[in-house]
Amino acid sequence: MTLKTLIASAAMGLALFATTASAQDKGLVGIAMPTKSSARWIDDGNNMVKELQAAGYQTDLQYAEDDIPTQLSQVENMITKGAKALVIASIDGTTLTNALENAKAADIKVIAYDRLIRDSDAVSYYATFDNFKVGVQQAESLVKGLKERFPDQKPWNVELFGGSPDDNNAFFFYDGAMSVLQPMIDAGEIAIPSGQSGMDKVGTLRWDPATAQARMDNILSANYGDKQLHGVLSPYDGLSIGILSSVKGVGYGSGDLKMPIVTGQDAEVPSVKSIEAGEQYSTIFKDTRELAKVTVGMVDAVMGGAEPQINDTKTYDNGKLVVPSYLLEPVPVFKDNYKQVLVDSGYYKEDQLK
Repeated sequence: MTLKTLIASAAMGLALFATTASAQDKGLVGIAMPTKSSARWIDDGNNMVKELQAAGYQTDLQYAEDDIPTQLSQVENMITKGAKALVIASIDGTTLTNALENAKAADIKVIAYDRLIRDSDAVSYYATFDNFKVGVQQAESLVKGLKERFPDQKPWNVELFGGSPDDNNAFFFYDGAMSVLQPMIDAGEIAIPSGQSGMDKVGTLRWDPATAQARMDNILSANYGDKQLHGVLSPYDGLSIGILSSVKGVGYGSGDLKMPIVTGQDAEVPSVKSIEAGEQYSTIFKDTRELAKVTVGMVDAVMGGAEPQINDTKTYDNGKLVVPSYLLEPVPVFKDNYKQVLVDSGYYKEDQLK
């Protein structure tokens, strides 16, 4: 080996070392996700790790399987490990206050991811989608489907489902939807035969599909002996699948009994397949790749002492402060556009939806 080659080789080695050291110098980012039971949270976690590592951070990704004490312990361990920033999709947005006080004392930046963390002044920023708009889009897609499938029927018989009452987003979804539906209920265009409305009655703890299915079973048996169900407002695909199991169990979708219009959210594979099969009517797509990019941008900015890009400074009051937020745009998905939105964008491969 010539002297020139040796020098070049040494220079390359030093450059590689400098790059590695620089990456390591950016520090550890803790990522606390709620559960692996939903495909979207697995995607969220993977996208966050990919984006953060590409930006030069070490990552510690943890799932708590919807167990609050587990998530609390995981966050505390991330603080102990020396995380410089925490990205947290909380199970219960009100239970992390004490742990986050410790994070604030250690000057660890906290970014609430998709779900707002409440009652804490330790939250620096919030990355999410326009959750009120998600609810509006769900209701608009429900009404669109009712007009298509039951054009001559008035009033339409509809039942309402809400998300988990310990998830702040669930109230935005519900309020957004009701901003569209309540005027139609008041005008007599939509009826709620069960009489159940309001998050205190329609909320579904932990977004549990089995709970939604059981409630739908009870609603049908108690209120639909001589009535036909035309639509269900469902805020999440997992609940939608449970609701569809219930209605199919009493004969909807067979013979002359048309499938009710059922909405959803998250564009999970089983629901996209259900939409393709003509069962679930719609879902709301939230591109978690974009959410991960926005969140990494926030991490990078705050770690460098800069202000991250935000586009909302009014909406998300967590009880201690209005959290500066970046809201991404949700996209309604139907049978006629799912390939364009989900496959052409590269979010799914076509064979995943077969």
